[in-house]
Amino acid sequence: MGATAGPVWGRAEQQDFRSRVRGTLLGVAVGDALGAPVDRMGIEEIREAYGPEGIVDLVPAYGRRGAVTHLTQLTLFSVDGLIRAQVRRDTGAWHPPTDLHRAYLRWAATQRDWGPDERRAEDGWLAREEWLYARRGPSRSLLAGFGDERMGTLEAPKNPGEAGPEAAARSAPFGLLVGWEPQLVAQLAVECAAQSHGHPAATLSAGAYAVVVHGLARGESLDGAVQHALATLAARPGHEPVSDALQRALGAVRQGMPTPGRVEELAGGGTAEGILSAAVYCSLVGEDVRHGLRLAANHGGPSAAATALTGGLLGALHGETALPPAWLAELEGRPTILELADDFAMEMTQGPALHGPAGASPAWLTRYPRA
Repeated sequence: MGATAGPVWGRAEQQDFRSRVRGTLLGVAVGDALGAPVDRMGIEEIREAYGPEGIVDLVPAYGRRGAVTHLTQLTLFSVDGLIRAQVRRDTGAWHPPTDLHRAYLRWAATQRDWGPDERRAEDGWLAREEWLYARRGPSRSLLAGFGDERMGTLEAPKNPGEAGPEAAARSAPFGLLVGWEPQLVAQLAVECAAQSHGHPAATLSAGAYAVVVHGLARGESLDGAVQHALATLAARPGHEPVSDALQRALGAVRQGMPTPGRVEELAGGGTAEGILSAAVYCSLVGEDVRHGLRLAANHGGPSAAATALTGGLLGALHGETALPPAWLAELEGRPTILELADDFAMEMTQGPALHGPAGASPAWLTRYPRA
């Protein structure tokens, strides 16, 4: 797998990119935190618990307001794996799916260990963040997919019947590879999805979501980014369920005021392509980020995945300043997310100065070891 030459980074371009990276990762997390307390509750159950408008603000889950789930945890490890892939490229080794798989294995260790092992310097800094050592509702598919060293591939995927949205929900960071062509972004997301969710609809939904984020991070409109994803999907066998789901999202925009029923209809029982469709729809019709996330949360189904996907789209589209400040103030792990986002932006814009042929920063290689 190769990558294309990156863009030329002036100061304004670097600042815009950094804002979109921060917006994407914070958007995933704050969406996740909004949807987590009502995940898989029916709409009437949500209204009974939180009032006639449903959930409209962060409420406690896992013992605190602003708590995130495994979806945010895995998204952060996706970023960590992408940075490590760039750093390891200096050694002549270039196979990003392997680096992502190693990152997901580091996440899996957080789900079974009491805390970080300080002796494992090769794990890097993210795996030493103690707040990540919390089990937040990971599915059996994830725990099985990353339960051993074997890496799932498109030819031999892990959990080949698993069509849920969790692989897509960790795929926003692939879209932030703005120097790559969309086809390569899709390919990486698809290959990494197969490591835990091997059903074609799940892998292709991850690829489509990454391409939409990619378009937004490069300054496209949301409608334009979805069209770009449809064009990218069209070249892939078996794309029809995912392409049809995206088309349904675009068509639903013209059907009047958004309702929980329409979001739930698009969500289609919680399949990957259904949740992707619902997230695109909520992002298109939301009056602002807060409204879009509330739409994504208030339906019967996997609300955390829907809100995480929606948050990633809106964060990539608008940048970090559009996200609700009051929600960000209570967001679990916010300092870590910001630090990782800024590291990613620095790696993508200034990587050769950090670990290139001209020299290397020992501090950077301690944070993101080549091992």
